[in-house]
Amino acid sequence: MTAATNISTTNGFGVSTHSLFVCKTCASIWQEGKLVGESGGQKLLQCLQDLAQDWDLREQFSIQEVECMSACNRSCVVAFAAQGKITYLFGDLAVEGSASAVLECASQYYTKPNGMLPWSERPEALKKGILARIPPLSLG
Repeated sequence: MTAATNISTTNGFGVSTHSLFVCKTCASIWQEGKLVGESGGQKLLQCLQDLAQDWDLREQFSIQEVECMSACNRSCVVAFAAQGKITYLFGDLAVEGSASAVLECASQYYTKPNGMLPWSERPEALKKGILARIPPLSLG
């Protein structure tokens, strides 16, 4: 995976401009109002963090855990976001085996100036699970 060279990777303050959000409460088992064991979201987050150790874009993308992204009936859920780009929300991800597809798709997202991820170019695991494509904020 090769990163585009003409894309700014920080916001001027040393903070990455691309984020991968991962819902950590997805695929949870609850008993009497308390989480039982590790959620599917926590497992997916751990797989992503482990794989990201060797990912070319680990410095450009922050992987951030989110308490809930309100897509509980479509878990596991991740989102790609960056300033000036479309934000994508994906769900229905398998706890096991989807982390590499998520990072592959994040790499594609990084290289697109507007963030547009054509369906035909997405990894198979992220073709059917699109939950939202949110336009970028317009500053004007």
